[in-house]
Amino acid sequence: MSSGTASPHTLSSESHAPACNETTTSDDNLEFAGRHIGLSRNDEQFMLEAIGAKSRDALIEEIVPASIMRRTVMDLPPAVSEQEALAELKAVSQQNNVCKSFLGQGYYGTHTPAVIQRNVLENPAWYTA
Repeated sequence: MSSGTASPHTLSSESHAPACNETTTSDDNLEFAGRHIGLSRNDEQFMLEAIGAKSRDALIEEIVPASIMRRTVMDLPPAVSEQEALAELKAVSQQNNVCKSFLGQGYYGTHTPAVIQRNVLENPAWYTA
């Protein structure tokens, strides 16, 4: 991984941006952010030392088979807003063909045992809450 391209596994400075704004000093907010942002660099280094790996990239090199290892960063399109993503999903979903299936919708005269009738079909838990 010593080539000129960035490792797809290396943390960028953007990946650990604070979840709360800089002016917030509430201990509750800082505790929440600490739980949800992920590992700090010190925590990651401690874990890597505990398992005997020199770096995250070295650990991944040991674990992931070479035949499926991605050596370059993926060329992904820029991020879009939630509204743009939903609009794109809606456009794709409108290309679907909606087909009705009438299989299995007929009535088949069957005998329902009384124990099933009472304890499943007539169970008050289905219509009271």
